Amino acid sequence: MNTVHVRSSASFRHLPWVVLVLCLTLSSGCTWLRSEFPAVEPGEGHPEKTGADGIQKAYFYFAMASYSEGSGRLEEARDYLLKAIQKDPDSAYLYNKMAVILRRLKDYEEAEAYAQEAVNRSPENIDYRIMLAELFALSKQDEAAMEEYKKILDLDPKQERVRLILVTFLIKNKEYDLAQSHLDRLIEENPNQVIAHYYMGRIYLELKKYEEAEKAYLRALSLSNRMEAALFDLGSLYQITKQYDKAAEIYERLLGFYPANAIVRERLIDVYFKLGLEEKAEKQLEAIKNKTKPGDPGRQSLGLIYLRHGRLEESIDELTMILAAWPEDQKSRYYLATAYEEKGDMENALEQFGMIKEESEYFVSAQIHIAFILENQESYEEAIEVLKKALKQEKEKPEIYLMLASIYETQEEYEKAKKVVEEGLKLDTKNIELLFRLGVVLDKMGDKTQCLDQMRKILEINPDHADALNYIGYTYAEQGIRLDEAMDLIQRALKIKPDSGYIIDSLGWVYYQQGLYHEALKHLEKAASLVPNDPTINEHLGDVYFKKKMYRKSLEMYEKALALNHPDAEKLKARIKEVKKLIKE
Repeated sequence: MNTVHVRSSASFRHLPWVVLVLCLTLSSGCTWLRSEFPAVEPGEGHPEKTGADGIQKAYFYFAMASYSEGSGRLEEARDYLLKAIQKDPDSAYLYNKMAVILRRLKDYEEAEAYAQEAVNRSPENIDYRIMLAELFALSKQDEAAMEEYKKILDLDPKQERVRLILVTFLIKNKEYDLAQSHLDRLIEENPNQVIAHYYMGRIYLELKKYEEAEKAYLRALSLSNRMEAALFDLGSLYQITKQYDKAAEIYERLLGFYPANAIVRERLIDVYFKLGLEEKAEKQLEAIKNKTKPGDPGRQSLGLIYLRHGRLEESIDELTMILAAWPEDQKSRYYLATAYEEKGDMENALEQFGMIKEESEYFVSAQIHIAFILENQESYEEAIEVLKKALKQEKEKPEIYLMLASIYETQEEYEKAKKVVEEGLKLDTKNIELLFRLGVVLDKMGDKTQCLDQMRKILEINPDHADALNYIGYTYAEQGIRLDEAMDLIQRALKIKPDSGYIIDSLGWVYYQQGLYHEALKHLEKAASLVPNDPTINEHLGDVYFKKKMYRKSLEMYEKALALNHPDAEKLKARIKEVKKLIKE
């Protein structure tokens, strides 16, 4: 078998010119030649035993296939190649060539089968494996593609391009450690590998390691100063880290190289507004206006920029003019509805959201907005029906489950809320928002143990989830147990969200439970200043005032908590009565 493979494979790579010229001459001048060999569909016929005569005929059919391919007649090339394979069924080269033709015909499934046959016959041929891996990728079989690329690197670790492609898959799958190990190797072998430095920057950006990301992007740009992707990502990094002056510098540089990049111009406008550079922002807005006319789809970016910066009337004007000319523009309609919603014009917002078509990519998001408006209007049943309709369209969107559960929760239908969240978690068992909502619902159902279990699951996924840390800590504080652990959890949460009034309240409540009323008062007063209308925080502050015998202030806080619809009104009324009695004494 190996002898046949080597002979036939080598022959096709070095086809004698005299044979090729003869075949091409015959095929170009003799229509009878094609009619003598009718087309054979892939899979038809039976492979013949390989021999000298079979190899000669295989040469001929291969030459005809090559000529047909060169003339753009791919179906004809496929049919000739099939005949060649029937004459020489041991040739890995022919199977791979068939895969190439079928790929060009976009018949990826059939191409994959032939590519696999080529690899089976010549497992150490790098080119054949690359073809197979690329076909896996085209048919979205990412795992299979990755495995094939790994095999290629096992055969030849010097395949730089293959290693880079594998890195893209690993990044896509969030396998960052493995991706970094491949990039480290690429950079070690070639310190000037621009793409490797760029990908390293992308990984660090995903991991929120901003200093390392910046260094990687700057290194890539030192090697290729016009690299659009690296410049764009570096500008994004500076925006994320609120280094707006640096972001502006990068976006200006990008626009200098690529003036037609509309997204960069939009971002630059946003950054100018952040920096208070109104004149520069207006100049860029004028540049967009000068290149377009009112109602032109290109003006959509103006409408969105105005929307982001609260210039709602201007946003509405731009988007309305676009829809007058292009009524099927679903994106413009969606953001027009959003502008009306932010303006407080719920009637027009509902009308525009309601006009988003079911086949539109904006339909589900529009339904969520409609449900939110209806919920605020206390039209709960309508909101529920809207969300159920959205679920029929898109079952894998966690926002729908979250909102539907929230409405049931508002109506104190906790069993229904729990069921909805659990349905969402069946689709994504590690969705943090759904896990957190389930924990809250379980707490309201009185199941503290299951509630804390959900919060701990969140911390297994994300140890720095501030709200889960705070929830566990506050629950312990509320029960007066494990106060040292509660203090540790809440302080960890506070490092992540230092300005959260709710977390500061939790910290104050731990001090209260420890009997450290002076420390408790300091934190609870700060919490009440940050969240003045929360009934529980006001109650806590009233409690610490009571412990310090500051009865009039205690009464003030209790009455405020009661006015804010504290969930346990009877308890508060009893305390108010007690405090009034102490004040009279």
